Amino acid sequence: MNTPRPDNKPRTAYTTLAAFACASALLLPAQSATAQAFPSKPVRLVVPFAAGGSNDVVARSMAGPLGRALGQTIVVENRPGANTIIGTEAVAKAPPDGHTVLIVGFTFMSNAALRSKLPYDPSKDFIPVAALGFQPYVLSVHPSLPVKSVKELIALAKKRPGGLVYAMTGYGTGQHLSGELLKLKANIDMKPVAFQGGAPATIAVLGGHASILFSTAPPIVQHISSGKLRPLAVTSRTRTNLLKDTPTMIESGLADFDMTGGLGVFAPGATPKDAVARLSSEIVRVLQLPEVRDGLVRDGFIVAPLGAAEYDKYIRARMADIKKVAQAARIKVD
Repeated sequence: MNTPRPDNKPRTAYTTLAAFACASALLLPAQSATAQAFPSKPVRLVVPFAAGGSNDVVARSMAGPLGRALGQTIVVENRPGANTIIGTEAVAKAPPDGHTVLIVGFTFMSNAALRSKLPYDPSKDFIPVAALGFQPYVLSVHPSLPVKSVKELIALAKKRPGGLVYAMTGYGTGQHLSGELLKLKANIDMKPVAFQGGAPATIAVLGGHASILFSTAPPIVQHISSGKLRPLAVTSRTRTNLLKDTPTMIESGLADFDMTGGLGVFAPGATPKDAVARLSSEIVRVLQLPEVRDGLVRDGFIVAPLGAAEYDKYIRARMADIKKVAQAARIKVD
């Protein structure tokens, strides 16, 4: 039996159903918003380098676990060219919704510090999401050079001002700036020679055409093991697992010497905070997985996950350090 209403008209099944439909309609916007919670579609991870490099390998090793954590596919997209500027610009201009992010390395920081003109503003057009790890450079020498430590190298360089040549991969790179930082800290003079890539630089030192090499660890570990190169120090604050017996520059007597190729993830600057926070927390968690962590270590990285806030502080400090070294050494890339 229907309950009488204030207007004395009975409540029928039809009116009850209509009222329920109206109430349901009021809930639809909230349900729709929940359905669109980040991420709502595949996430594009742009690598501003060619396929096959260490940055690309790291991105692809992380893509599967991160995709499962987010519940969406991670699509790795290589956009190389113009010293990473092409891929970086593409992300700067992408919709700031968290579904397009960028893998960044040392070049992102050096471009910001050394170039006066860029098609994006590194500070305003990007927001740090998370740091993945830091890759030190190795200072090594040809075994014919009569030095077995950084201290001995500095002493020799002071006896031969301008007479020692160090090989590196291009002006303004981490290898170049490592050499210039050594010159500044030790008050010595060495001559840099740039090569088109790490392999030609290594070959030059192996062949005796240069005496000193700054390189990442993985490509030269085999030459160190065979005795064709002698490692003196690494440029990070802590030692690398690939060369556990090789001291840091700081341990070698050069205070606060830190020049590393950091690897991390950035998003477009206006990306919502909740999307950045979700990406950041999941990336940091994924980096703890053995399948990802071990891969980074094999590639010579010191795994040091940093969330968005910590990574932001790191990036700003590193850009300032790079700029100081570049100005003191009068390095210009433009």
